[in-house]
Amino acid sequence: MNKRESGKDELRIVAWELTCACNLRCIHCRAAACDMPSPDELTTEECYAVIDDIVSFARPIVILTGGEPLLRDDVFDIAAYGTRKGLRVVMATNGTLLDETTAQRCVDAGIKRISVSLDGVDAEVHDEFRQMPGAFEGSMRGIEAAKKMGLEFQINSSLTMQNLDQLPGLMPLAVDLGAVAHHIFMLVPVGRGENLKGVEIPPDKYEETLNWIYDQREKVPLQIKVTCAPQYYRILRQRAKAEGRTVTRQTDGLDAVTRGCLGGKAFCFISHSGQIQPCGYLELDCGNVRKEGLSVAWRKSKIFHDLRNPSAYEGKCGMCEYKAVCGGCRARAHAKTDNYLAEEPCCVYVPMPKRDES
Repeated sequence: MNKRESGKDELRIVAWELTCACNLRCIHCRAAACDMPSPDELTTEECYAVIDDIVSFARPIVILTGGEPLLRDDVFDIAAYGTRKGLRVVMATNGTLLDETTAQRCVDAGIKRISVSLDGVDAEVHDEFRQMPGAFEGSMRGIEAAKKMGLEFQINSSLTMQNLDQLPGLMPLAVDLGAVAHHIFMLVPVGRGENLKGVEIPPDKYEETLNWIYDQREKVPLQIKVTCAPQYYRILRQRAKAEGRTVTRQTDGLDAVTRGCLGGKAFCFISHSGQIQPCGYLELDCGNVRKEGLSVAWRKSKIFHDLRNPSAYEGKCGMCEYKAVCGGCRARAHAKTDNYLAEEPCCVYVPMPKRDES
């Protein structure tokens, strides 16, 4: 395809795992990252070719992630190449390797924003999550370096029952630090996260937490986004209706006009070895950038086409009037049932069929 995609299945975000190497050992890590890079990681030239392929049909935000992307010696070359090609390039980092020099290199490479993960308001909780003493202080130093160099940053937080009580403190901490956004991730038990199945947030508490997050939208000067919790987009509409409001871009920002699970519909993931997936948590082979390339896989993958068809969803999700705006977490469904079209296992909502709240 030689022109940019348009319409409802336009590729808007690509998360790209440049390396599986990481300096931390986070207990919830999707990638189960390790000390050394994998021998099958894409080369610099292969990364340039991926970017060329992407811009041949779309202009998505590209999230450089890992592992820890700052462990790749060529990460700034890759970022700069993407920037020159017209992509908005951002980076997900744990922050511990950021200093003023590295932050300035991010700016020079055209990286528009970084995300730094904080899973607790202090070292005790965060370092336990990260399995590394000093991780919290390292992240805080990285944030200060980013601020000094004028590099925009957001805070990412992953939640389980182990740290759910930290959430009310994490939002004001993000504000105090000067973050522009707080992105909250609800655990999907894959990778190292499989070991946390016993501390997943149960469905009733999950719903309560999402409603609490909704209540904070007007209380903090942050863009709040919930990831791996597509039910939030149902709640947005339910609450707006109960409050007598019309859900529009003007009243609720981008959260109101997007949908929950974007995997395969507006978002995809590229692994360190080039495998194309609906998201990092849904490890289904939809192609490889070394073979057909992303432009072909995005149009032709059966899995992507299944995910774009809400009428194919099963169980409660298939009957739900909110399936077009929520869709359920396909990765969580797959982790629980080995079926990516099964119903979302963490949803308490009882559908009312024959209505469409899209």
